[in-house]
Amino acid sequence: MAVTDVIGGSGGRGSGGPWRNWAGNVTARPARTVAPASTEELAAAIRAAATDGLPVKAAGTGHSFTPAAATDGLLIRPERLTGIRGIDRAAGTVTVAAGTPLKHLNQTLSAHGLSLTNMGDIMEQTVSGATSTGTHGTGRDSASIAAQITALELVTADGSVLRCSAEENPEVFTGARLGLGALGVVSELTLAVEPEFLLTAREEPMPFDEVTGRFDELVAENEHFEFYWFPHTGNCNTKRNNRSQGPAAPPGRVSGWIEDELLSNGVFQVACAVGRAVPAAIPGIAKISSRALSARAYTDIPYKVFTSPRRVRFVEMEYALPRTAAVEALGALKVLVERSDFKISFPVEVRTAPADDIALSTASGRDTVYVAVHMYRGTPHQEYFGAAERIMTAHEGRPHWGKLHTRDAEYLAGVYPRFGEFTALRDRLDPERRFANGYLRQVLGE
Repeated sequence: MAVTDVIGGSGGRGSGGPWRNWAGNVTARPARTVAPASTEELAAAIRAAATDGLPVKAAGTGHSFTPAAATDGLLIRPERLTGIRGIDRAAGTVTVAAGTPLKHLNQTLSAHGLSLTNMGDIMEQTVSGATSTGTHGTGRDSASIAAQITALELVTADGSVLRCSAEENPEVFTGARLGLGALGVVSELTLAVEPEFLLTAREEPMPFDEVTGRFDELVAENEHFEFYWFPHTGNCNTKRNNRSQGPAAPPGRVSGWIEDELLSNGVFQVACAVGRAVPAAIPGIAKISSRALSARAYTDIPYKVFTSPRRVRFVEMEYALPRTAAVEALGALKVLVERSDFKISFPVEVRTAPADDIALSTASGRDTVYVAVHMYRGTPHQEYFGAAERIMTAHEGRPHWGKLHTRDAEYLAGVYPRFGEFTALRDRLDPERRFANGYLRQVLGE
């Protein structure tokens, strides 16, 4: 489940107003809010903020559970900085304004017979919000959305506009593909695309011991493998996505609605609400929930297979571990739940990614497994997340930048070999910390 729908706030030029994230756990009260419609308007807003001594943050659509976008200065909203700016079929790229929702990007690409190679499982985020926090799907060979960026446009602290790619300002490009908003505000992105293809999704229940026992095999044999383990049970639901020659065979309208809306959202919402009111009921509910989803297979275009609706609100923590630590960490997490008084109504999600070359990517330099824990919104989560975090950090885990964690710059410098490279770039591009906030001070230092 990935980590952007803003609740509250105002997008009017020069206006202020409260801003709240999707999960409702982060609130900010910016002094000023602007919604620029062009790179030029964005640069002018940043220059004006500098003149007035205001810090600057850009918000996506609020799916980060961390206060990555929170500010008491100038908040830049995305809703007018949108649209496809160009498709280059020969180069295999699409150029898109930074505030464009992934949903709009995917639908437009599909209309042109094109697709991203891989993506996360929700489409509400903006393109720049997703890439700047490291949003990813699952893939044996294909990595995060940020790893698919081939060029970008960055507005820096003095209002300058930098074009960045492997050939132009390459040292900035290396960091800014996943920059946490610490280097400037991304105004435009160019992403690699390919001719649209078909994926066959195969979903089926599988016991926890079988999934973990066959984990390396399942990852190696499938282009995209993931699974959900239901705490308080030995049950998992697995999903294998692989390219297909077709023909397309999407889920039936009724059966698809039952699986994706009724069971995954409607009934699950009720189950979570009951569990929050009566925690003792959660293990029993988990046993029923883990058996509710049946095996199915379907074939469709990529974004209709990779993504799914997420209407039940929650908070989340996710850690990236070395792939080789997957089974040991998952076993420890299962023992933790069995030996504790925790009552966990949300499944644990497990995905993978290949190593990439982005300085602050959670998969930087190592093949990765992602382990994500969730709790229903409004349910106490701190003890469970804290205990799970201790398991993850014992394996040199790297927290997802947009999901809850307690790590600081000292810890992160020890698990990211290129951490110093990024902070040196930040010192050069934003020496006065125009783009700083409390979260960046925590994870990057002063």
